[in-house]
Amino acid sequence: MLSQTSDYALRAVLVLAREYDKALRAEEIAGATGAPPNYMSKTLNALAKAGVLRSARGPLGGFSLAIDPQVLTIARVIDCFETRKPQTRCILGTGPCDALKPCAAHFRWSAINRARREPLDVSIASLLEDQTKAAGLTLIA
Repeated sequence: MLSQTSDYALRAVLVLAREYDKALRAEEIAGATGAPPNYMSKTLNALAKAGVLRSARGPLGGFSLAIDPQVLTIARVIDCFETRKPQTRCILGTGPCDALKPCAAHFRWSAINRARREPLDVSIASLLEDQTKAAGLTLIA
């Protein structure tokens, strides 16, 4: 579902969210995510250019989140790398259709597309909360 770049970007954001008040170097983030360092560096710079991260140079520099993890969503992160294509063709192939001139499947197909996107509107903080809850579970044998 996600490109490799989006996957690495999401992993990097999760690492940075765990260390929200701290700047981390690209090499540290690459090590924590298992990404190649050069690839991660380019991904982090793209996220910084998009306003998701802050970057600072120098010995105390690195990358940090520019958006609070409570507000930052998965969709915001992956939209930096995934191109969302608007539905321009009729799913039935009967010619152009839209809300004003819908085909028989238009409204149902539009609802399906919205439903596919909905799970990505989850905050980064809630992903980390889920991880914390799962780590706290103990199995009883």
